[in-house]
Amino acid sequence: MSTPRRAKRFLTAEQKYDLWQRMLTGQLTAAAAAAEAGVDRSTVMTMRKTARDGAIAALQASRPGRPKTSRAEATEVAGLRAEVTRLSVVIVEQAIELAALRGKGSWG
Repeated sequence: MSTPRRAKRFLTAEQKYDLWQRMLTGQLTAAAAAAEAGVDRSTVMTMRKTARDGAIAALQASRPGRPKTSRAEATEVAGLRAEVTRLSVVIVEQAIELAALRGKGSWG
């Protein structure tokens, strides 16, 4: 006669991270983490491998300096800069027109 299977236990991401962090700092062994979480040791080992692989992938993806902008973003930035220049010219023209309409008598 075989022993009854335990019901599957699903850990939240926060629980997994807490266990991983405590194992990483040496506060907990893999066996103790598995017992605490109520899962098999192979589950804890898989979690450790997943966390390690994720950390390595994130570190490889991070590059020093500013992130590069895409072509679409660069086009949008160039268009917005052109719009700022155009509006600056319009403001100067309107200021000149206003000064001419009011006349020099109100300047001082």
